[in-house]
Amino acid sequence: MSKPYDVLWVNVLLAPCEQGYELMEKSAIAVKDGKIAWLGVLQEDAETLADQIVDGTGCCITPGFIDCHTHLVYASNRAHEFELRLKGTTYEAISLQGGGILSTVNATRAASEEQLFAESLPRAKNMLETGTTTLEIKSGYGLDLSSELKILRIAKLIGEALPLTVVKTFLGAHAIPPEFRNNADDYIQLVCEEMIPQVAQEKLADTVDVFCERIAFSPAQCEKVFIAARRYDLKVKCHADQLSNMGASILAAEYGALSVDHLEYLTPEQIPILVKNNTVAVLLPGAFYYLQEKQLPPIAALRENRVPMAIATDCNPGTSPVVSLLLILNMACTLFNLTPEEALMGVTMNAAKALGLEETHGSLSVGKVADFIVWRIKHPAELAYYVGFNPMYQLVIGGKVVMER
Repeated sequence: MSKPYDVLWVNVLLAPCEQGYELMEKSAIAVKDGKIAWLGVLQEDAETLADQIVDGTGCCITPGFIDCHTHLVYASNRAHEFELRLKGTTYEAISLQGGGILSTVNATRAASEEQLFAESLPRAKNMLETGTTTLEIKSGYGLDLSSELKILRIAKLIGEALPLTVVKTFLGAHAIPPEFRNNADDYIQLVCEEMIPQVAQEKLADTVDVFCERIAFSPAQCEKVFIAARRYDLKVKCHADQLSNMGASILAAEYGALSVDHLEYLTPEQIPILVKNNTVAVLLPGAFYYLQEKQLPPIAALRENRVPMAIATDCNPGTSPVVSLLLILNMACTLFNLTPEEALMGVTMNAAKALGLEETHGSLSVGKVADFIVWRIKHPAELAYYVGFNPMYQLVIGGKVVMER
């Protein structure tokens, strides 16, 4: 007679993360056919329940980490701009001088698909090694049809090469390409009338993002992109209120955005629109740290209004060359004053909501995909406490141990 479960982890501390830690001591979690089949305090003989038993004495299990905002696929790097900023040049000044996003665009356009895959895959592997099991990858460093499609195809390949769930986001409205420098409206027309239809036809993206900012696109231009995305049944997100307040969060929420991201200049008065539309606030402490920003997102107001707060690496070559969500947990606490519990929710359940995956990912719940991490820790707060230390014991994706340390 077959046993009810494929694998059973026993003697563990569970942090389900449906609405918080919700710690379950001296518990067990069972997997069947790649999904979580049961969790709780074991009352029966483990040997009768599964052929494979893992003794997790002294360990804590959390959901797999979800990195809900990355620009993982790009060519080259911008270490020289890092030096310029440290000498006093601002991010906006570098962008206006032809650097910033456009320098990465030039390198990415010139790279072959093979080269782009070879450069991007190691970053994804590093994310996997620090607990990331689901990853969003944006385009946006091509800014022409062929290059944007190339980036999205590489994102798909990464999901096929590694045991990761990859969510693909089209970010054609990331910056004004050099050939449209004086005519952003025509470029937006290209994004809406040619790029989005092609992306949708090839099923290369799940969502559409925009960068609404003085150095990028106006609210009116971004709204055109949202309208086009809706026409093709693509969900929307928005880089909003990072360098100034242009009403981007309000606009995006009104179009049902899954998330608005950055939010340093969001005002407390604008937060109710996020609540009304179930829009997640994605905080990106890596960019805040790297750019040495001083303007904090309105954390207390977001907390007071019970807006789900996700956190992510924002992995990109110019403003957040970060691949570790473990590091981001600490940054969220030390820079943004999140509690360790809020930070953990930010890379689990709330990050799942930011990608529209909350029904299948983000918590230790029966029926959800069995993506979780077995840590050699006594309490999940230790994950945000350490800097540069990875206490992972096992990484489980789809119910299978894909990594053991």
